[in-house]
Amino acid sequence: MKKFVSMALAVCMAASLAACGGSESASEPAASGSAAAASGSTAASTAPIKIGSSGPLTGDYAQYGEGVRNGIELAVEEINAMGGIQFESSMEDDEADSEKAVNAYNTLKDWGMQIYIGAVTSGSTIAAGEVAYEDNMFLLTPSGTAAECMQYDNAFRVCFSDPNQGKASAEYIGTHGLATKVGVIYDSSNTYSSGIYEAFAAEAANQGIEVVAAEAFTADSNTDFSVQIQKVRDAGAELLFLPIYYSEATQILTQANTIGYDPIVFGCDGLDGILSVKNFDTSLAEGVMLLTPYVPGSDELTNTFTEKYVEKFGIEPNQFAADAYDAVYAVKAACEAAGITADMDYSAICDALKVEFTEISIDGVTGAGITWDASGEPNKEPKAVVIEGGVYVAPEGGEAAAESASAEPAAESASTSEAA
Repeated sequence: MKKFVSMALAVCMAASLAACGGSESASEPAASGSAAAASGSTAASTAPIKIGSSGPLTGDYAQYGEGVRNGIELAVEEINAMGGIQFESSMEDDEADSEKAVNAYNTLKDWGMQIYIGAVTSGSTIAAGEVAYEDNMFLLTPSGTAAECMQYDNAFRVCFSDPNQGKASAEYIGTHGLATKVGVIYDSSNTYSSGIYEAFAAEAANQGIEVVAAEAFTADSNTDFSVQIQKVRDAGAELLFLPIYYSEATQILTQANTIGYDPIVFGCDGLDGILSVKNFDTSLAEGVMLLTPYVPGSDELTNTFTEKYVEKFGIEPNQFAADAYDAVYAVKAACEAAGITADMDYSAICDALKVEFTEISIDGVTGAGITWDASGEPNKEPKAVVIEGGVYVAPEGGEAAAESASAEPAAESASTSEAA
């Protein structure tokens, strides 16, 4: 059986913002601190605050964008049904393209966007983030992992960063003795992939790990991986590290299986969604482990979220959906705490939220007691899951394993990471 260890979101220490102030419902993320104290402060306002988002709704990475769209939609529906603060949401397709992300942002701004939950991928978040900074629009990305996504004071994120993912991946492999000889296949044209790889390589030596082969591909050569796979195999790699997206990962796993190469396989959050790829033999992902802030079935709140999501959309939520869901509840908590109303312009809202996000503490489906600092990074603990029988389950000792992952960004690699 293939052991495919996928560190999904696990280390993207920026993933999941959650929670709402003052609710006692088990189905709603709970806020504490200043957010809880201010719960209901905007209840008199019935006009909706406009939340705009953008991400890939078509193309190879549509599962990411669709998850974010669904997570936002479910959270907004729940919040509006509670009464009090109200939201209206709209999402534009940016196809994970930087130029189109800027166009999507501008379309949303013309629509009347007051808070930007976007973008989904790092390259798009960075590009749209430049415009958002110039406008002083509050930006909260559910899944933009690159260090550069957080270069301005108006930007916050829900996921873990690329440097965290690379560093924590090496720590996990080393701490748990998964392998001493590791091969890497990564996308050198993608800053998400190359950023994680560089942080991983920097930490590997500290963990007694030898990177015996590091084979790159680009967006122009991402269908035939036979050469890279053969080089990794010939180098004697016991574990294959894949800091890439699920679409390429399915091809690599399929092609490796064809030649009988069956190493441990370890990936990051970009692999979330691999079980839903059309025509992919999901048995090849059996045994996949993910370090992630979202563990289906881990508690009552998560169970309720999953049940509602499946009922509404007919599919299981991925971590992108969970991050986006928590992002909306985090915005709710901060807006309530700051007394935000729909008649405020986006710049005034941004000034208030930049302060309030460093004050709130929230519990959501992707973590308990989540806080943020002024750098925009969330503080929370990742959890461990493993794919068994085509579903995610908590592995034996998973919590302890997750807690051993580093929560601090790898500063030496922070300037290199990017896409989500």
